[in-house]
Amino acid sequence: MGVIAKRLSTPPPPTRTPVRSITETGIEARFHNFHHDNPHVYVELVRLARQARARGHLKIGIKMLWEVMRWNFKMQTTDTTSDFKLSNDYHSRYARLIMKQEKDLDGLFELRELRGD
Repeated sequence: MGVIAKRLSTPPPPTRTPVRSITETGIEARFHNFHHDNPHVYVELVRLARQARARGHLKIGIKMLWEVMRWNFKMQTTDTTSDFKLSNDYHSRYARLIMKQEKDLDGLFELRELRGD
């Protein structure tokens, strides 16, 4: 099993509590619950973003990293029954969260206005 698949298939224990109640609806609430349940996604996005920054990239799109994660997971896993999914609803929120929490990555991602919740 490859490094990415291993990292994605065996997530570390959650370190943050959900910001929103699971009974709430909307993209923002679903994002917070997904992030809480899948902290390995954040870790991998930060790793990829730092790799890009180290190569001299000053601006990148979060969607590019999102697709790299999808590809790596798909190519490195043999579990065809896995329901691990990366919803397109969440990548823009990860970009904002990463730039807020990781000071060395502040300003790295190109942002657009968030659409409805």
